[in-house]
Amino acid sequence: MTREIIDLRSDTVTRPTASMRRAMADAVVGDDLYRDDPTVAQLEALFAERVGKESALYLPSGVMANQVAIRSHCAPGTYIIAGERQHILTYEYGGVARNAGVSFLPLRDENGRFEGEIVAEKLMASGFYDQKVSLIALENTHMESGGKYWRIEELRQIREAAGATPIHLDGARLFNAQVASGQLASEICANVDSVMSCVSKGLSAPVGSLLAGSKEFIERARLERATLGGQMRQAGVIAAAGVVALNEMVDRLADDHRRASRLGEAIRSLVVVPDSRLSDIETNIVIFSVSNAVSFVEVLKENGVLANALDHKTIRFVTHSDLDEGDIDAAIDILKLIPQESW
Repeated sequence: MTREIIDLRSDTVTRPTASMRRAMADAVVGDDLYRDDPTVAQLEALFAERVGKESALYLPSGVMANQVAIRSHCAPGTYIIAGERQHILTYEYGGVARNAGVSFLPLRDENGRFEGEIVAEKLMASGFYDQKVSLIALENTHMESGGKYWRIEELRQIREAAGATPIHLDGARLFNAQVASGQLASEICANVDSVMSCVSKGLSAPVGSLLAGSKEFIERARLERATLGGQMRQAGVIAAAGVVALNEMVDRLADDHRRASRLGEAIRSLVVVPDSRLSDIETNIVIFSVSNAVSFVEVLKENGVLANALDHKTIRFVTHSDLDEGDIDAAIDILKLIPQESW
């Protein structure tokens, strides 16, 4: 019997659970343009409560949610302080320039984070170069560092340094940070003005992300969503799965973290060059270097494992709800069979 493919490319490949499918089939819907879809309203209120914000907005994707947030916070010609390896800078197709007319002031973020002191210095220096900073953007968890999460005290330092400058949190995997840190999402988000989170990654809903902030901010965001073509109609059909995701799928993220740690431990014994990212895996992402990432991905695929190459030397594995212990065991066995020269 041929084993199914072990898909470690991303937690976006997760399929909706049986309870999500039932909720979707039974969802009460209306036209969200007129704000009369009760299931969308339920999801938005639930998310706003979870992250401790006044209001929330349902959007088709995390990228759109980030872009809407930036358009809602920033005037054209202004700057965003962000880590140089954050998703909004490296994986959103240059959207901030096209959609909002803003630029980045990037900071080094090898471990996914940067210090409040650096933010304060950047804000002070910007005045001398006619660079108006309209936003500080953070990512939690931070994908390129291997799913590292921000500590509460670090977020407080950024908040203090920011002063009146708003902070947006790209929390695509916010609930992974909650589970790993033991801090509620509302505690994490107390230090930011707006937050985005996906229900379509580790929480396993089929589609959608949410953006939360003040009522005034979300009203601006609602208009920006429409401007970018993100207005949805009877969206309660998919929002129903998001409600189940928030109610049923958060605590089980700990299983993904444990399985990622097992993968990292096995890979650490196989890599040719020691990689510090493998020694401290905090959530569900495993990142490591090989000699040729493109060919390594092909070797994995030939053996029934799917993975992503982040660049010519970097591989990413992401654990998720569609994988079990047997899948992790099989992936480790396959990795052990890969010739040493491929590492």
